[in-house]
Amino acid sequence: MTYVWAALAGLLWGALAGFLNAMISRKALGKNSTNALLCSNLIRTAVDLAALGAVFLARKLLPFPADAMLVATAISLSIVTMIFAFRLAGKEKKGK
Repeated sequence: MTYVWAALAGLLWGALAGFLNAMISRKALGKNSTNALLCSNLIRTAVDLAALGAVFLARKLLPFPADAMLVATAISLSIVTMIFAFRLAGKEKKGK
């Protein structure tokens, strides 16, 4: 049961970081600048590393297995990024 709680905590933590990444990307896309997009990609990578690094560094403090939380965090980051990309692509199709 502790692995389930670890996975749920990882999914939530990754989703929060993923939504932060989506807001960063949305703001950069609104500027219509190549430099803004490049900077947003760098910031998004830093957010991903910070989210995964926080779980890794806090592994001794967590009341559940950190490996399950790390995997769930990575999965959640990927899923939220894919959802954002599909929603963005859908808006582009409607606009044309």
